[in-house]
Amino acid sequence: MNKGNVLTFEDILLREDMAIAITNLWVSWKGQRTEWEEEKQELRNYLFATDTTTTSNNALPWKNSTTVPKLTQIRDNLHANYVEALFPNAEWLLWEGDSEEDVKKDKANLIENYMRNKLHSSKFKGIISRLLLDYIDYGNAFGGIEFVKEIKTDPVDGEVHTIYEGPKLYRISPYDIVFDLTASDFANAPKITRSIFTLGELATEIENKPEMKYKQEALDKARSTRGDVRAAVDNGDLKKDDGINVDGFGSFKDYYNSGFVELLEYEGDIYDPISDTLYKDHVLTIIDRSFVLRFEPNKSWLGRSYKQHVAWRLRPDNLMGMGPLDNLVGMQYRIDHLENLKADVFDMIAFPMLKISGLVEDFNFQPGERIYLGDDGDVNFLVPDTTALNADFQIAELERKMEELAGAPREAMGIRTPGEKTKFEVQSLQSAAGRIFQHKVSQFEENFVEPLINGMFEIALRNLRGKELIKTQDPATGAFLFDEVTKDDLTGKGSLRPIGARHFAEQARKVQELVSFFNSGIIDRPTIAPHVSGLKTLQLFEKLLDLGNENIFAENAALDEAAKVQQYQNTLQDQTEVNAVTPTEADEEEIPLG
Repeated sequence: MNKGNVLTFEDILLREDMAIAITNLWVSWKGQRTEWEEEKQELRNYLFATDTTTTSNNALPWKNSTTVPKLTQIRDNLHANYVEALFPNAEWLLWEGDSEEDVKKDKANLIENYMRNKLHSSKFKGIISRLLLDYIDYGNAFGGIEFVKEIKTDPVDGEVHTIYEGPKLYRISPYDIVFDLTASDFANAPKITRSIFTLGELATEIENKPEMKYKQEALDKARSTRGDVRAAVDNGDLKKDDGINVDGFGSFKDYYNSGFVELLEYEGDIYDPISDTLYKDHVLTIIDRSFVLRFEPNKSWLGRSYKQHVAWRLRPDNLMGMGPLDNLVGMQYRIDHLENLKADVFDMIAFPMLKISGLVEDFNFQPGERIYLGDDGDVNFLVPDTTALNADFQIAELERKMEELAGAPREAMGIRTPGEKTKFEVQSLQSAAGRIFQHKVSQFEENFVEPLINGMFEIALRNLRGKELIKTQDPATGAFLFDEVTKDDLTGKGSLRPIGARHFAEQARKVQELVSFFNSGIIDRPTIAPHVSGLKTLQLFEKLLDLGNENIFAENAALDEAAKVQQYQNTLQDQTEVNAVTPTEADEEEIPLG
């Protein structure tokens, strides 16, 4: 096959048509979301507002401009409970092997401990916390994975210290990624991600990450272009470009003078009409929307992009989901409207308008003031209807509905619904009220966290060289141990599963049902009690309450401890009796000789 039939990277680098195609696709997909981005901006204004002047309520003719941060409170409540449900304890990650060798306990413990080390060192939970905020605020969360080597050079002796080496999760802003909204799923959808670097940062990436296969020639062209633009600016030749906007930089001239470079990274299938070639699952990165920086096949062993997406509320035929707060913006508007209406009415009651008729001398409106009236003169208060002060009841009802619609029941904040209830009724109501919440957090865990963790494990194995130390803790003694692992030790057929949210819900349900069952009295019936194992019951509660490392329950533990106490008491008693019959030195001196 001659070179004319094969599209080489050099061919693509010299052509700008592929870069132009990616740029046009970015602009087109970005334009499809204009209305969505405007809605999110309005929501953001309410979330971080300190008064109504920055929200859509600013047009109302009220003197007061108070905003009741109900949307913000629901957001914080959801976020706190989502985080707690995802990471309820240290044992939230589980390895599930798919072969006889890979299900062995030692293998599972080794893989789980290895990934727990990597997740802890890479600040995984903190990044997930930020992604949960995207899940709530935007209704969509986007995350990606990269392999990093964070180093620090000692300024004194020049010694290089490795801070962290391994996979790392990173957040992608929903504003910086676009994709085919009509695709069947996000994994198979072609997507474009935007990122911003300084020229120095990009040069460092090219030097320190050869596995990315960025081309130095593209960076050199970008630098050369900036020199040409600056020269054109000096000559006054770029006036016509002042109106050309580049995302986040203003005009074309502003962008090239900013010191930053924009990368657009396309992932998916690429067809080159010039060579009539279809490139399956490739990554194409362009710089300045002009030059191809990289064109490589996706190297993931999993056969898909490392980027993941999850939507809070799915839409039919549209991958961009809705968030829990989207439908509540109008209700927040109504709450602020009623709050300020009520405040204005109260102000008019405290400082009412005056109706003056006839001849009345000027006076000061203050306590103890005398008013001199002429013939037919009169002064009266114009007091508004106080019915508006009942707006508190409407506001309280709106706030309650907002919490329910967002899947954040008031019981999550420790507030009990009114009415007398038995213990079983309270547990049943709380379980039913939390179903939306539990479904949404499980959706985030299964569809987002799980593929991300498995992607991190895959990229860690692919880049593991030689041996690596991992820290583990002995469950019996609590002492920290260090084990050496290799790629062969960790390679297995199976997958990692985060079970925090699912485990949390299942535990709570089982504990509630067991407590209700034992409280019912059925267990005390003479025909049932002899067949119930007390030891196995305790072992079940030990498992459900995650008390395995506490060593509280053991077979006949109380009897063993009682026997030891009794043995110690007997020893002390025997010692006391021996001391009672053994003469002391003083007693021996009193014994007469002869």
